[in-house]
Amino acid sequence: MSGRKAKKDDDEYVDIDDATDTHENEDAQQGGYSWEEEYKRSWDVLQEDAEGRLSSVVAHLQQQMKRRRLLRDTATVQRGIIRHLFLVIDLSEAMNEKDLRPSRLELTLTYARQFVTEYFDQNPISQLGIIVIRDGVAERLTDLSGNPTDHLRALKNKRNQETSGEPSLQNALDMACASLVNVPSHGSREVLVVYGSLTTCDPGDIYDTIAQLKKEHVRVSFVGLAAEIQVCRTLCKETNGSYGVVLNEAHFKDLLFEAIPPPAVTQTRNTSNLVMMGFPTKSNDLHPSFCVCHSKLTVGGYICPRCSSKICELPTDCDVCGLTLVSSPHLARSYHHLFPVDNFIEVPWSGINSLHCFACQTAFDSSPPPGAGLESNSGRYSCPRCHNQFCVDCDIFVHEVLHNCPGCWAAGSNISTVQIHSKKQPAIQNDVMPMQGVTS
Repeated sequence: MSGRKAKKDDDEYVDIDDATDTHENEDAQQGGYSWEEEYKRSWDVLQEDAEGRLSSVVAHLQQQMKRRRLLRDTATVQRGIIRHLFLVIDLSEAMNEKDLRPSRLELTLTYARQFVTEYFDQNPISQLGIIVIRDGVAERLTDLSGNPTDHLRALKNKRNQETSGEPSLQNALDMACASLVNVPSHGSREVLVVYGSLTTCDPGDIYDTIAQLKKEHVRVSFVGLAAEIQVCRTLCKETNGSYGVVLNEAHFKDLLFEAIPPPAVTQTRNTSNLVMMGFPTKSNDLHPSFCVCHSKLTVGGYICPRCSSKICELPTDCDVCGLTLVSSPHLARSYHHLFPVDNFIEVPWSGINSLHCFACQTAFDSSPPPGAGLESNSGRYSCPRCHNQFCVDCDIFVHEVLHNCPGCWAAGSNISTVQIHSKKQPAIQNDVMPMQGVTS
């Protein structure tokens, strides 16, 4: 069958179909056709063991995914445990894109609610505020507050989930800076922006805002949902923030939750060593009385140790005398960031010394599966200090919930850490508590 012909410049005819077949054959020989490159063949990644089973391979992949968030820098650095953070959410029309399932907006609001809960769980004496940007205007949903219920209620409100227009990054940063400028020197000033648009509609020069943020020591971090933007990269670089662009839904959550641990304190800012704090007593009166925070009649509450005013919840600042009011469990909960648990080490089959998990007493496999070498991972994770071995679930529980190694506490190997702490930080006396962490 004769193919189509085309005339070249030297009056010679060539067969177009034959030339096309030649290019297709070359593409096939180079590793596949061009239209096949967009598909990821995940089944090629799986590898069978010696008996043709996939269970061991899948279990190993699940363990790696679980421990991915645990592997972080555990060096002892100076951190501010009283944080003031504004969460800025983009509500422009770009958030209606469905490249993240079910959509950018729905996924962002879902992760934002989880972020608020986890933020106050890990930073109970910190404060958070929420700002949204749409139609070129910044709107403050919630002020800086230590009550997670108010923030969750604002995020669940249908009116606060409507998208329209273009975002204004400068207006949001100016609004956040105006609130953070009144934060005392012992508290950190942070802004976390979830940005889905590629443009910003600003009333002025945004680089003036960047200079102001840098002057006021406000740390700005970005989580981009579309692509990297130069002005956002410059803003994060100038303010010592972090900038990441999401790859998928799981990566989005990882980037967002990286802001939960308190960041290291910059050396350019003057920080306080001591701060006045009050530990109020809980009161349950027979007759209701007015609280100073909401001016409502309540039966229970907390009594300020300085001015004897009644407040509803902790932590907060007394509206009468301005004293920071916390409870001792909140303070202890925040202090674990200063002395993080060391990352556990994967134990090969050649280094096992226990048949049971030290924490939950779950039995380990006594011998490697067929086809696995002695240097492969045995499913055990060892503490580098006490050398006790744990399962992956206990490893996650120790680093995310307990924040103390049970083996170190049982052996008393953390006494040196307590002694170092007592030398570098004064103990809590009356209403005065040490403010910042220990510098390595």
